[in-house]
Amino acid sequence: MIFLSLGLMLKLLLAGILSGFASSIIGVFVVRLKMTSIGYCMAHAAFAGAALGLLIDANLKLISIDLGINLPLITAFIFTIITAILLGPLSEKTRLDVNVILGFLFSLMLALGFIFLNFLPSGVISSAAVSVLWGSIFGVTYVDLVFLGITSAIIVIILIFFYKEFLAIMFNKKMALAAGINVSLFTFILLLLNGVVVTFSINIIGALLVYALIVNPASTALQFFYDMKKIFVLSAIIGISDSLGGIFLSLFLDLPVGSSIIIISCVVFIVAVILSPKRKWKIKKEKLSPLP
Repeated sequence: MIFLSLGLMLKLLLAGILSGFASSIIGVFVVRLKMTSIGYCMAHAAFAGAALGLLIDANLKLISIDLGINLPLITAFIFTIITAILLGPLSEKTRLDVNVILGFLFSLMLALGFIFLNFLPSGVISSAAVSVLWGSIFGVTYVDLVFLGITSAIIVIILIFFYKEFLAIMFNKKMALAAGINVSLFTFILLLLNGVVVTFSINIIGALLVYALIVNPASTALQFFYDMKKIFVLSAIIGISDSLGGIFLSLFLDLPVGSSIIIISCVVFIVAVILSPKRKWKIKKEKLSPLP
């Protein structure tokens, strides 16, 4: 068991609450709009960007240059934005299915990330690379918390003011477009917010696991309700609970924080699927419906 000072413990809990809340809310949009593949691609873009930032920062420090900024965070965000911008035009210009483009970008970003980590100076590879891959919540700064807090507030504000538009898009994109809603703009806003959440959650969860905290709570909430407002509320509660539960599990058993959070979220999801009234209703409906 790891014992921490009160100040550090409060910082860890705040990081878990903010990350769990922001991830789970944006996750409802991602899951309902079937954007999970795009999200995974952006998570790996953030990984490649963070790895490049680590490489540049490490080499600058070797020649006694300290920029005084969190370069991996900045480059991770830049990579996610570039990926979000490229997805649409690449699919249109090449006339390829968007899933083909996603597969290409997914593998490219993952390969670039590992190449950048490979060139890290030997003195930083053990700590920096592990932090990017698996997360290190102890390295979370107050700047990370501020940005996560701002992101959470922005998500809530956007949800309040544009709830009807997003609801229409989640229900039927074609009907939303016919109603005069700028589907492309709102989709890009979601991708942008998704990129921000992924970027600032990397330090907590790690690039290879961060997207599970976005998908799992939302998928769990969807097992119980059809009402979107209830789904948003339950998803937020589950996301925060998963994060806090994972943090306490890691402290008690001396396990990686990111992995512990995801294990908790996966267990909760499995239990939800077993108990899901929606799933049971579908099974009952299939049994009662006549065979074709």
